[in-house]
Amino acid sequence: MRQDLRPYWVKRIYLGFRGWYAEHFLRPHFDHLGEGGTFMKPWYVQVNGPNISLGRCATVIGDVDKRVSIAVWGRGPGLGRITIGDYALITPGVRISASDAIEIGDNCMIASGAYITDSDWHGIYDRIERNAVPAPIRIGNNVWIGDRALVLKGVTIGDNAIVGACAVVTKDVPANVVVAGNPARIVKELDPAGPFVTRGDYFADPRSPASEADELDRRFLAGNSFFNWLRSVFFPGPLD
Repeated sequence: MRQDLRPYWVKRIYLGFRGWYAEHFLRPHFDHLGEGGTFMKPWYVQVNGPNISLGRCATVIGDVDKRVSIAVWGRGPGLGRITIGDYALITPGVRISASDAIEIGDNCMIASGAYITDSDWHGIYDRIERNAVPAPIRIGNNVWIGDRALVLKGVTIGDNAIVGACAVVTKDVPANVVVAGNPARIVKELDPAGPFVTRGDYFADPRSPASEADELDRRFLAGNSFFNWLRSVFFPGPLD
């Protein structure tokens, strides 16, 4: 990874702009957006449709080639909903698409490229109409969905479950298990007593992670100069 050559104050300006962008351009697209969230590269996060809620202290990460898409395409005006609880982690390339209802609990982590959808969107024979019967998705608390996993219509995933990378979930997943494969099958059982440490524990005091990140920035960016950083922007070769 290339060294961050920005002076501390330049990064603070960038973070301020990033927060302003999320508030100005993204918040209006949510029916509810909790406080304390972090949107990294929010210009690569797309939110479309009605009735979309995201809880507090969420972390949402977009990227230029892996946009995050959270969208409701209801059966009619104002129909369909997506509800995501507190302390969510949504990483680059995640797509969540609801025809009727997708509910995601607290402390859930959704890894890069995962796709969650409650509809086939087109029939096998009738390629114009979508599923006649709604098939909502319900994902419990503290669920971890791995890279490029697919969670398909009508599925319920229990608390603390882990969905392995590239798994295709077509049937209900019990709580406290690991599933993998296509179609996904149980490959491991977890101890329900844990102890599980969740994102909610990390954000128990939302000011603490922010203070920790700020202290690290002050430490690691302390020696950076404005002109050296500017040179690296326009001439990104090795420094003398």
